[in-house]
Amino acid sequence: MPGSLGESLAALEADHDFLTKGDVFTTDVIETWVAYKKEREIDQVQLRPHPWEFYLYYDI
Repeated sequence: MPGSLGESLAALEADHDFLTKGDVFTTDVIETWVAYKKEREIDQVQLRPHPWEFYLYYDI
């Protein structure tokens, strides 16, 4: 089981044939969705400290 959103997206990129069978989704839709999630969620979270990190290092 993936332990994070990044791992889940990597697994989806590696194997998404089950989603393209029966014309449920196109490869283009999957690739666009993965890129969107990386840009709007993963990249944004990595730019900021996690609340627990803030508590550990900055909270007095």
